[in-house]
Formats: sequence, structure tokens, C-alpha cells
Amino acid sequence: MTKYPEYVEVGGKLYKIDTDFKTAIECQRISQQEIRGEERALAIIYLLFGDEGLNNPPDYKELIKKGLFYLSCGKELNDDNSELDMDYSQDESYIKASFYTDYAIPNVYETNMHWWEFMDLLNGLKPDCVLNRVREIRTYDTSGIKDQKTLDAIRKQKEAVALKKQTPKLSEEQEKSVEQFIQQMGFRKR
Repeated sequence: MTKYPEYVEVGGKLYKIDTDFKTAIECQRISQQEIRGEERALAIIYLLFGDEGLNNPPDYKELIKKGLFYLSCGKELNDDNSELDMDYSQDESYIKASFYTDYAIPNVYETNMHWWEFMDLLNGLKPDCVLNRVREIRTYDTSGIKDQKTLDAIRKQKEAVALKKQTPKLSEEQEKSVEQFIQQMGFRKR
């Protein structure tokens, strides 16, 4: 069995990582929020390392660096600007169905699975699972299709499973939490 990381070391101190995959997904959502970079960074530090990480400003830079390494599952970050073919929130039902059919996990979102294990399983889903079929439709290249009827049918399928363009918005509760956090840290809202 692969040993997944549970701690990071910064300056000789061990910080416990919140390894639940849902936390990593929340970090991804926060990284897309329209808030200042330092506020996003602090929110990610808090989510991954809790109060202990947040209460050690000298370690912020290294915690973010190690947090990003953790969130990328130990892989080099890729600045690939290709079109997204999946969204953890919008595709939750496809993910649930695929994990159930491929791994007999009834509702993966009710587990506390480690982020790296979740990603290993997600990447190991069978090509014909519902999530991968949807992803294939989203990225299907229609440029070579000459038959108008076929082209129309594929375009209709692409529209049916297209990811919604979203401007990430915080809930009222999240907005209050961010505001309180900003005040506690002495930041000014832009």
C-alpha cells in the first residue's frame, strides 16, 4: 500500500495536513475565488494546516509551497491552458457514479479519503465510466467531421454536458468568515 503524506516539515516543525480529499477540493475552489492572492494563500494554509499553520506567519511562504506540492499530488505544477474537461463540484454526480461502478464505493463524498488516494482512483477510472465518457465528449474534436447530422448530434451532446462558466461566489457564511479572518490578520479589504 502506498504511503500518502500526512505531515509537512517546515523549519524543523511538523504540520499535520487535513488530508480529506474534500478539503483539497475546497482549496481548489478558493484558488479560483476573486480575492487577493495573500488572502487565498492564507485560506489555503488554514484549510490544510489549521490554526497551527495560520498562527505561524514566518512559515507561510514554505507552507504554501509545500501545500501546493501536496495539492498537486507531488507532481510538477502544469500551467496548461487547455480547456477544462472536469470540475469537482459540477461533476460530483458523475464522480460518485464512476466510483460506485468501478470501485463499489457507494458515495465517495461520505468518506474521508486521502486526497492522493482519491486522485489515484480518479485517474484509474475505467475509460468507459460515466465521468470519462463525459470528459471525452467535452474534449471531442469536431473539426474533422464533414457530415452535418453527425456534427449536430455531437454538438448537442457537448452542450448537454458542458461545464457551466461560473464566477465563483462566496456564500454569506463564507463571506463573513473571510471578513472576520481579514480583520483578525490586520488586512484591509480591497
